[in-house]
Amino acid sequence: MKNKIINVKGTEISIFHIEKEDFISLTDIAKHKDAERSDYIIQNWLRNRNTIELLGFWEQIYNPNFKPIEFDGFRKQAGLNSFTLTAKQWILKTNAIGIISKSGRYGGTFAHKDIAFEFASWISIEFKLFIIKEFQRLKEDENERLDLQWNLQRTLAKVNYLIHTDAIKENLIPAELTKQQINFVYANEADMLNVALFAKTALQWKTKNPYKEGNIRDHATIEQLVVLSNMESINAVLIHQKIPQNERLVLLNSVAINQMKSLINNRNLKKLK
Repeated sequence: MKNKIINVKGTEISIFHIEKEDFISLTDIAKHKDAERSDYIIQNWLRNRNTIELLGFWEQIYNPNFKPIEFDGFRKQAGLNSFTLTAKQWILKTNAIGIISKSGRYGGTFAHKDIAFEFASWISIEFKLFIIKEFQRLKEDENERLDLQWNLQRTLAKVNYLIHTDAIKENLIPAELTKQQINFVYANEADMLNVALFAKTALQWKTKNPYKEGNIRDHATIEQLVVLSNMESINAVLIHQKIPQNERLVLLNSVAINQMKSLINNRNLKKLK
């Protein structure tokens, strides 16, 4: 979970990214209306029948563990003068995931962006439009940064590929081979790395993905590109050491497994997502 801030007409609004989904602070949005009574504003919104139906239908679509019976109970009471509801009560009773209540310094009530935009609309249609605009700008910035990072890793992989091919040329290609035979050796070594990392050859990937542009490496994740770059350098060293390809494949597969496990749990790399 990580925190981002957008500034909307002078109001700072926190956004948390949780399991590939964005949750926006309802508490911060409510402060645009009344900074001293944000909790009361959220509770007043939760009392509304339309709100209860919105939350319930959203949960039924996205949450297989949602409790519809409890939802029906809240829906029947919604709108009555005696009816009150807090975010914590809604979460506890219905097992909801669309709203999150956090305590602590950066706490407050957060909601999935679908729900948060509806709350913002209830506060102010104009304010909602500005929130959407700033949110889209944030996502565009994040995507540009990810594209840059991916391209940098792809470039690094290509640089290491040159080191890799030089090692192949010096140690695996006899002078009498034809150009076609030489290209086969290069491709064979490249596919050995593909098998070690992706568990399939370039041809096998293309056969399963006939309509995708590019090759297997063009569709790799950042983690995979980092590992591929490292594997090419390691393979170049192993080639110089005259280690047979079948042994190198086993060694490089072990490297790929260990490094992928490490990168998947790396906090700094997660911040790029």
